Amino acid sequence: MDINNIRAALLEVVHPAKQNKSIVELGMVGDIEATDSKITVTLVFPGRRDPLAEYLIGATRAALIRNFPGIESEVKTVVAEDPKPAKKKLELTGDTIKHIGKIIGIASGKGGVGKSTVAVNLAVALARLGYKVGLADADVYGPSVPTMTATVGEQPAAYGEEGHELMVPIEKYGVKWMSIGYFAGEDQALIWRGPMACSALKQMILQVDWGELDYLLIDLPPGTGDIHISLVQDIRLDSAIIVTTPQKVAISDVRKGIGLFQNENVNRRILGIVENMAWFTPAEHPEEKYFIFGREGGAAMARELGLDLLAQIPLVQSVRESGDAGEPAALGTGPDAQAFLGLAAKVAEIA
Repeated sequence: MDINNIRAALLEVVHPAKQNKSIVELGMVGDIEATDSKITVTLVFPGRRDPLAEYLIGATRAALIRNFPGIESEVKTVVAEDPKPAKKKLELTGDTIKHIGKIIGIASGKGGVGKSTVAVNLAVALARLGYKVGLADADVYGPSVPTMTATVGEQPAAYGEEGHELMVPIEKYGVKWMSIGYFAGEDQALIWRGPMACSALKQMILQVDWGELDYLLIDLPPGTGDIHISLVQDIRLDSAIIVTTPQKVAISDVRKGIGLFQNENVNRRILGIVENMAWFTPAEHPEEKYFIFGREGGAAMARELGLDLLAQIPLVQSVRESGDAGEPAALGTGPDAQAFLGLAAKVAEIA
């Protein structure tokens, strides 16, 4: 295995807070060990733990796996001696979110129910109602906010002394957006274990200069794993909204998501359920409804569990088209936009 080829592959890994220089240019690549079956790379952090260390470790592993498929990869870290007095490390405390009114998680028990679509459009709808809103894309394995807001390729600025940097969210449509997708390549899979993903999530929320917000929405990944538990333990989460579709299989999984937030060790308020894709409405005939995924499944679940049905969002072709184009449907005037504005008004009333 040629060490030079490995070093060339690592040029793909850039440090977001260092003028997008690669870890090779920054002298962060230490020892490289390679055999026909395994590559081991040691990253060197100068004198202190880099606040973006977990991101860089995951991105390095992803670059190795992408460029050398079928070969085992390992990333180690060391902290180099620094003759200068060590600066106090940036602590990921709640200081950056102390001026935020309410923090609301948008969750689902399974993927494919349109959770991110609901989160993005709810954020835009709240902004249209005059509220100061931010959204943190915590789905670290499948970030979709950059695509849904047409901000792919943009990168948040960073400011502050080395080791004390804060990231500045991207602003568009009256909303402040933050996503791990701004730091990873569009086709780059991040190879992260649970603890690394949890640490990255904390950075996407706590290492961000949100300023004053009325609402911060957190688009959670599907399921009930480490990320959700870390969130409620380490970050002030005031409440959650559960997204489902009318299908029985979706509703079955959503029950698990509701159980997580109602667990006595978590105990976070659930504002209610959003039934997405409640019916299909042709754009040319907005008064027509076709219940192609079942009828009233989310509404029945809300009644059964004693939760509010916050909204029933129709499936309109423009929702998919606007999401792909990066122009959230909530910006429009159709039945889908009206549904999201109604949801926003309801959330503002009860949150």
